[in-house]
Amino acid sequence: MTVTTTLESAYFDDMYSASTDPWGFESRWYERRKYALSLALLPAERYAAALEPGCSIGVFTRQLASRCDSVLACDGAAAAVRAARTRTGDLGHVQVQHRSLPRDWPDGTFDLIVLSELLYYFSDHDLGEVLDAATSALRPGGTLLAVHWRHSVPEYPRSGDDVHAVLARRPGLARLTSLREPDFLAEVYLRGEPPAVSVAAATGLL
Repeated sequence: MTVTTTLESAYFDDMYSASTDPWGFESRWYERRKYALSLALLPAERYAAALEPGCSIGVFTRQLASRCDSVLACDGAAAAVRAARTRTGDLGHVQVQHRSLPRDWPDGTFDLIVLSELLYYFSDHDLGEVLDAATSALRPGGTLLAVHWRHSVPEYPRSGDDVHAVLARRPGLARLTSLREPDFLAEVYLRGEPPAVSVAAATGLL
């Protein structure tokens, strides 16, 4: 399958114009459970610097902040950025920026990068650029968490399963964990060559 088009920014502007929480991140048990599972999958107890592109209104950003010394979150929709800044305004170690990917990928390196409900919006070219940037920005041994909805959405350029198939072929990343449910797929990769070091081995239990 060849994907030539990235979803236009106007789609997201329209979604946030119609609702302050168009995907129900605040209200749905599905989302609360998914966030809890996502946090539980992270192999390190704490991270020095996290990046969360596509942070939306910052619901997961706030939860992620409890595990990180610093969080840089960003989104391409101005309304989402305003909401995320309000939600995390009391957290001095969280920054929320307005950035459109892949062209506005931030500088710096991170030991955690979260790509949640984001990658299926991109064309083949743009997806490759985002994954190249993410891999380059991830510190050795750092964690990449990818989480995506598996059901078909007519507006989206690709499916969540396709995203994770592309991710699995990326060099320089070793898959540690894969949680596959009927509704979503969550995977953890570590920066480095396979095999990934298990949590028990990394913490001295083995």
